[in-house]
Amino acid sequence: MGIEKGIRMSQVRLEQVTKSFGSVTVIPPLDLSIADREFVVLVGPSGCGKTTTLRMIAGLESATSGTIRIGERDVTDLRPGLRNCSMVFQNYALYPHMTVAENIGYGMKVRGTPKGDIEKSVAEAARILNLGAYLNRKPSALSGGQRQRVAIGRAIVRQPDVFLFDEPLSNLDAKLRIEMRTEIKLLHRRLQTTAVYVTHDQVEAMTMADRVVVMNQGRIEQAADPITLYEAPANLFVAAFIGAPSMNFIEGVLERGDAGLTFRAPGDVAFPLADEMARKLAPHVGEAVVLGIRPEHTIATDAGLPKIKLQVRDIEPLGPHTLVLGKVGSAAFTAQVHAAARISPDDVIEVPIDVGKVHFFLKTTGEAVGR
Repeated sequence: MGIEKGIRMSQVRLEQVTKSFGSVTVIPPLDLSIADREFVVLVGPSGCGKTTTLRMIAGLESATSGTIRIGERDVTDLRPGLRNCSMVFQNYALYPHMTVAENIGYGMKVRGTPKGDIEKSVAEAARILNLGAYLNRKPSALSGGQRQRVAIGRAIVRQPDVFLFDEPLSNLDAKLRIEMRTEIKLLHRRLQTTAVYVTHDQVEAMTMADRVVVMNQGRIEQAADPITLYEAPANLFVAAFIGAPSMNFIEGVLERGDAGLTFRAPGDVAFPLADEMARKLAPHVGEAVVLGIRPEHTIATDAGLPKIKLQVRDIEPLGPHTLVLGKVGSAAFTAQVHAAARISPDDVIEVPIDVGKVHFFLKTTGEAVGR
């Protein structure tokens, strides 16, 4: 049976799973359901629990409590070899004394697979990953991207229920990371199996995932498709983490006046809110809130847009556009302006705000409001 047609597909479910190291709980009760054939990326800052969660799925870490299911099987207490998962590691984990073909087929050899079947599976994996010309080379004669493809090939031939990726691209240079992102996406589309992928790189997460799970201190802050995370972050943490450059935040209050509902903040920031947003935010009049606006939503497209004053500290020309870094009042602020704009450090410029793209969060809880 061929690799592409032979892989079984399974959902993954974590039900009230916790992980503690001694008296320290790193994963509070966590529920996560990953659909059959879905490509899910766990993302978050270092120490957020994403790799620990992945290793619990793989069986490399035991869950302190809760249940882990792959398909209909309860695998919570099964050793890694019985879970039928294949894991691709950050450091490739190749045997330096073996050829590419031997590395790819080693797991099958250990399990006693007939030599003819090993050769057939290795050849098919090499075809899928464009490794046919390198089968007789040792890892030391390969580039970083080729080594990572060998590691993926070793995972493919196992025909797993689930692929697990632990920051597989972090050792590659920027150009190669982009190329390998595309290769892994195409591979997933071809093999159509469930994949769980861990990274700290939010751009990597956004460009690869069917669904992104944003984690913080062992908890899931939000799980959604990439566009939803970008356009409707659930809280301040997600809003700050997703997007490059990061979203700008200005602390202020909501006031009701003759012109309707107004957001007001230090730094001469004050503008009325559109009727629909004002209606949604009406229950929070008088409360301390945080306004969020992404740098890319500060380019003037309408002369009627409200403006805020930005004290320029630095500029970053990026070709298609320029980033202007500075302060609005005491708040750090980054604006995106046209590449032709003539702006210098220490200038004070007026930055238009697309009020249809602003976000509001409660200062007390960080929860998004007015969505």
